[in-house]
Amino acid sequence: QVQLAESGGGMVQAGGSLRLSCAASGRTFSGYAMGWFRQAPGKEREYVVGISWSGVKTYYVESVKGRFTISRDNAKSTVYLQMNSLKPEDTAVYYCAADLGLNSDYVGPLYEYHYWGQGTQVTVSS
Repeated sequence: QVQLAESGGGMVQAGGSLRLSCAASGRTFSGYAMGWFRQAPGKEREYVVGISWSGVKTYYVESVKGRFTISRDNAKSTVYLQMNSLKPEDTAVYYCAADLGLNSDYVGPLYEYHYWGQGTQVTVSS
């Protein structure tokens, strides 16, 4: 089992940037597909970005394409979410997720994650 710990959330004005980090421990990080989800008050959890275990494949929900970038550093067992040009509608609790993904590079919208972090709040003011 892998444990996940997010950091880097906070409050920023619209147009600003934040970088979220998710540190993994407990298992070999390099074999895990990693993703970020978000949940705004009163809304369902949304799959935002994902990166395959190999780093070859990524997924971005349409609303963040061109603004968010996911990356991973296997040596540090950490995945990052760089968020630029933030908008008030990006306000949410952001959750890191992981799943053992050695069988495939697929991390599209139907991919299922089984390990979750506690979440970090991102607030974008207008």
